[in-house]
Amino acid sequence: METLLLGIDAACAPVLSELLDRGAEIPTLRELLMEGASGPLESQIPPWTASAWPSMFTGTNPGKHGIFSFLAFEGYDWDVVNASHCREPPLWELLDGRGLSSVVVNVPVTHPPQPFSGALLPGYTAPEDPEGHPEGITADVRAEIGDYRVYPRHEGASDAGREEMIGNYRELLTMRGEAFRYLADRFAPEFGFLQFQVTDSVFHERPGDGEAMQAVYEAVDEELRETLEACEPATVIVASDHGIGRYEGYEFRANEFLRAAGYVATKRGGEKGMPAWGPLRDGESSGEDEPAILERTMALAAKAGVTSQRVGRVVDRLGLTDLVLEVVPQGMVRAGTEQVDFPNSRAYMRERIELGIRINLAGREPAGLVPESEYEAVREDLVTRLRNAHTPDGEPVFERVAPREEFFEGPAAEEAVDIVTVPNEFDQFLSATLTGETFGPPTEPWNHKREGIVAARGAAIDALAPSEIESRSGTGSDRAPGTGEAEGMIDGIENAHLFDIAPTVLATLSLPSAERMDGTALPVVGSVGEERYASADRGERVATDDSAVESRLSDLGYIE
Repeated sequence: METLLLGIDAACAPVLSELLDRGAEIPTLRELLMEGASGPLESQIPPWTASAWPSMFTGTNPGKHGIFSFLAFEGYDWDVVNASHCREPPLWELLDGRGLSSVVVNVPVTHPPQPFSGALLPGYTAPEDPEGHPEGITADVRAEIGDYRVYPRHEGASDAGREEMIGNYRELLTMRGEAFRYLADRFAPEFGFLQFQVTDSVFHERPGDGEAMQAVYEAVDEELRETLEACEPATVIVASDHGIGRYEGYEFRANEFLRAAGYVATKRGGEKGMPAWGPLRDGESSGEDEPAILERTMALAAKAGVTSQRVGRVVDRLGLTDLVLEVVPQGMVRAGTEQVDFPNSRAYMRERIELGIRINLAGREPAGLVPESEYEAVREDLVTRLRNAHTPDGEPVFERVAPREEFFEGPAAEEAVDIVTVPNEFDQFLSATLTGETFGPPTEPWNHKREGIVAARGAAIDALAPSEIESRSGTGSDRAPGTGEAEGMIDGIENAHLFDIAPTVLATLSLPSAERMDGTALPVVGSVGEERYASADRGERVATDDSAVESRLSDLGYIE
């Protein structure tokens, strides 16, 4: 194998520092950082899995590849994104056009796969029993290694005890490594791409649980060791799509803010807004005296994949509206029955992960209210209001509020929000829910940060001298106090961006970057120039429409 790309979701210097401070056994990852060049990797806006991984494997911004979130919108309706939404070709398709083969395992938003030379097992947003490439490959993998799953056995943090959850994480990680090694041996690819997702999931499902985090990373490290030994790649690149950390600020409910400003209209019922739907799905009590039939009916609906995005529709369909009003706590009732009335609103937040506000523009939206002649004036007013938004402590909610053109460029930019809102230091948690209050405590105490990590080592990478490696052992006296041991090991790469990974991979294979790419090869590799590659031919989008996938994403807080 010439080049191996190892994707570790949410890996970042603060997490690695905490692991090392805890005495975690991660010798392989530590060696990759110390013996190669490494540095922080700036993520994109928005820094979330479903959009960031396509940006990494296409080298383009979301305005070109067309995926801005876990959800794709058509008017006011939505579906979970999949590979058919990606308008730019991924690395393995570009390599196929140059006669090189690839093995890709567990990379998000890769289902359904397109034909190429090699093999692919899809990752997040795929169904639990996905078709891979070539046809029948998932069955072949299961026959070789036993079971293979996309998602852990538990469906949410409350569905399993702590030790069971950690065991499920370890099981998934072992599956990833064994599947990749089997496929690499069978297909002998020039390029390999192995991704680990539970390094992110553990923070969403077990926030603040250092032992669980350590168990996950130690299991990842073992799979890294076995994979490097088995595949012997000439060049190894480690990259994450974003970082993660504690949110110390407030939850800012954008639609409450917009309602107070006269932009959001509401209605009873609808398709958004019950933040407490998870406990119902998990069968937890929502009060002391509610009838068992309500518990069972709503839990069954939720188990069937009903997320809070669709709760109003389901409550109405099941004829539970009056019963819900009688027995469910008032805060949950408000969230579940008072929804954003999209057709009658002038602007709104469709969902939090998009990080922005969409204007209900006439001629673009199914029932647009804002005339095109008023678009810029409305947008300027919203930008001003949001820039002036402050927390109860007097801190700005946002570090940047700007028109989407400052973030996205390309044929899909029109599908993005009209105004991008970047939370202040990613310490303020954005929400699209209606609860009656604009501010509250963060729904999730841990969530995504902008800065991930990148490391590169091998034949195509400018090597470090032994003295440089020794100076980065984490024991040097020049390391700033309190930065953590990982900070002393990370060096050699500066100003790296998520978009740079794809052109860097191509450069390690002595191939030019695609002219459509927004990134450039990292200096430790050096550019091989750029050329025109074949464009992606996706045809019509394929609907995901999978309640189980929606439920998984809801468990992790990706769908409110």
